[in-house]
Amino acid sequence: MTRPLALVGAASSIGIRPYDDGEVRQLSRAPDVLRERGLIHRLEATDLGDVVPPPYRDYVRPPKRARNEEEVIVYSRSLAQRVAAATAHERFALVLGGDCSIVLGCLVGAKRTAGGPVGLVYVDAHADFATPDESRTGSVASMSLALASGRGESPLSRLSGRTPLVEGKHIALVGRRDAGQPWYGHAALAASAILDLPDAELLAHDVGELVAALLRRVTADGLEGFWIQLDADVLNPAVMSAVDSPEPGGLMPSELVQLLAPLVRHPLALGLSLTTYDPAFDADRSGARQLVRLLEALLVSSRTVAQPA
Repeated sequence: MTRPLALVGAASSIGIRPYDDGEVRQLSRAPDVLRERGLIHRLEATDLGDVVPPPYRDYVRPPKRARNEEEVIVYSRSLAQRVAAATAHERFALVLGGDCSIVLGCLVGAKRTAGGPVGLVYVDAHADFATPDESRTGSVASMSLALASGRGESPLSRLSGRTPLVEGKHIALVGRRDAGQPWYGHAALAASAILDLPDAELLAHDVGELVAALLRRVTADGLEGFWIQLDADVLNPAVMSAVDSPEPGGLMPSELVQLLAPLVRHPLALGLSLTTYDPAFDADRSGARQLVRLLEALLVSSRTVAQPA
């Protein structure tokens, strides 16, 4: 990475359901846990601090709505201001979540910097393409890609006014392995213009060809930039189990770096958001150390990803 790097903490759990015991999930602690592992120093990044969310409200799922819908709207707008600042002056933004709903604010901020439409590479073990009616949890995190592309009647799908935050033809969904979970919006995804590259396809194709296909998708039609959303659950649970919904299989860190490194180093890449790492499931902080190494390998060109500790 030759550009200056600015880091933002999106310390939010309002977009995800509570734990089974009713307590709010601890994804909001992730930015500080990663900082404590020396991330700022290792990346030589400028730390722009955390954007703090409103309090969690919908402990009980509201009918026909996403949990904490109004709170996520307010938070997305606040986060957008910080992301716009982070991506100004040709800087690359690293946004540490938090749950997947933070991608909405990231996209609003990225569009301000780009001055127009942007592309999106959405790297996740799940499609996240549900509507409030389809989602089993009511979590915005299970709908984030749908909302970003304008699907559904929630006001969260219209954060950019009449047009979606990102057009489907400018989106690539990478690495999902949720084939047995159609409630993530699979039927609508198949009918959409989104480029869907499930985990099995990643392993069956040449990395160079995959990178080229992704870049064609997110730099087409004169787009002025693109965003990368990375959910930690795309990694194999053998190296990253500290996530909300781990799925069997998945990429190893070195495979993920090989795929994403050419994207983050592309001149039109505006930033990357990392989500769904939960410190509550990572008592020895091995997951945090793995993520710090991964980010260092992606964002510091001289590094290669290390093996799990």
